[in-house]
Amino acid sequence: MEPLPAACLRHRDGTTIPLDVAGWAADADGLERRRLAELEGPVLDIGCGPGRLVVALAERGIPVLGVDASPVAVGLAQDRNAPALVRSVFDPLPGTGRWRSALLFDGNIGIGGDPARLLRRVAELLAVGGHALVETAPPGDGLRRFSARVERGEDASPWFPWARVGAEAVAPLAWDAGFAVDDVVEDEGRWFADLRRVAA
Repeated sequence: MEPLPAACLRHRDGTTIPLDVAGWAADADGLERRRLAELEGPVLDIGCGPGRLVVALAERGIPVLGVDASPVAVGLAQDRNAPALVRSVFDPLPGTGRWRSALLFDGNIGIGGDPARLLRRVAELLAVGGHALVETAPPGDGLRRFSARVERGEDASPWFPWARVGAEAVAPLAWDAGFAVDDVVEDEGRWFADLRRVAA
């Protein structure tokens, strides 16, 4: 398999963030498997991409579904026998109100450019007492909303709304969406918030 060209997320102001395309297409790593081991199924992976987390959970016998708005990403996930749908998180989804866990890894709390709205939607999808495991940016990033596009080699996506949420900024968003913040931790340089749905 030929190496994928380097990719980045470009802001309208010209700044870029490298994207780990090869890592997303690989198997879940040890850190991710350790974090997934804490989850109760069924699990909804929001922005599942090529499905590495879905596959890791399914291999353990955990009921799981991935959703992603990209048909290409979902096709790659399905090629790995990962159950996945081409769907926006804001579209009607199966199991609404009954999921025990939801994943927002790889900065996917930025989906739609409005983390408050996204977390409210995740709360709707989860059962009361269910958990959302959210990967955030490191502390100090705050909350930033911006237009961005993905660039890979000579190719570029259309511009889309995105957001970046630092570890210190997730709590107020979570509380407003009906979550308690059970934990915010750093693990091998990555930051995760464990949110528990408390409001019906």
